[in-house]
Amino acid sequence: MTAEPIPHWPGRMIGSVHVRSTPDGPAEQAVFVHGLAGAATNWTDLMGELKDVVTGHAIDLPGAGFSPAPADGDYTVDGHARAVIGLLEHTGPAHLFGNSLGGAVAVKVAATRPELVRSLTLISPALPDLLPRYGPLRVAAAAIPLLGEWVASRLTLVPAEQRITASMAVVWANMDAVHPLRLREAIEEQRRRDDLPYAGKAMVGSARGIVAEYFRRKHTLWEQASKVMARTLIIHGRHDRLVRPAMARKAYRTFRQVRLVLLPTAGHVAMMEMPQVVAAEARRLIGETRLGNAPLPS
Repeated sequence: MTAEPIPHWPGRMIGSVHVRSTPDGPAEQAVFVHGLAGAATNWTDLMGELKDVVTGHAIDLPGAGFSPAPADGDYTVDGHARAVIGLLEHTGPAHLFGNSLGGAVAVKVAATRPELVRSLTLISPALPDLLPRYGPLRVAAAAIPLLGEWVASRLTLVPAEQRITASMAVVWANMDAVHPLRLREAIEEQRRRDDLPYAGKAMVGSARGIVAEYFRRKHTLWEQASKVMARTLIIHGRHDRLVRPAMARKAYRTFRQVRLVLLPTAGHVAMMEMPQVVAAEARRLIGETRLGNAPLPS
């Protein structure tokens, strides 16, 4: 019989954002940044696996999870990066984790505020890739003026169960691996967000923010990646339907200190699909960071 997942970590407001944290323990800190339409709870299981190594803090980006809409209405990647920097200034230098959109945000943070980032772990990061795929095309459609708002308004007419099941079927390699409790929690959370007046705007605004980064001509995310000084771990799932695993090759050529891991049975959210495997790779990176320039034996 499958064990029940652990409860989500308790949350509190830190500045203008909601943050879920593991109990105070190890002196080393870690900050976790979720992807588009995600929340801090995407990291619950991985944070549990790492709680003996780092004290973890998972942010709800502005307008996501339990974080309110930003006062300035800024849902760009730069705006999200400022929110993460604010949390890092509270926690002190930390090991930074990012998934999908959160990976793009984490790259920008690591490039612009290197003194705050001890190491960088990116799980299917949404770095610019103009080859069309079904998932990114849907994001691009949501970013089109007027169409995005129309799509967001129409989606609320679809039952939450149907929307969550369809979303998980895209981001997980194997939908059957989703624990029933996690599925129920996601459905309940979607229903809660359906009642928030800013939820649709937050989703569309964040989608537009990442699409804008894909078409930026100066100071691109790839240029930012080339400036990252922190040791970097990039994890891709072979069955990722949103970010092409082939982008790992470009990442290997771009980041200064990088190790790539391709998980043959994972999709877009490896930290949720196989948290123990991701935790093992993250532990190795954290250990290498502690040892400075002496990498651990393979």
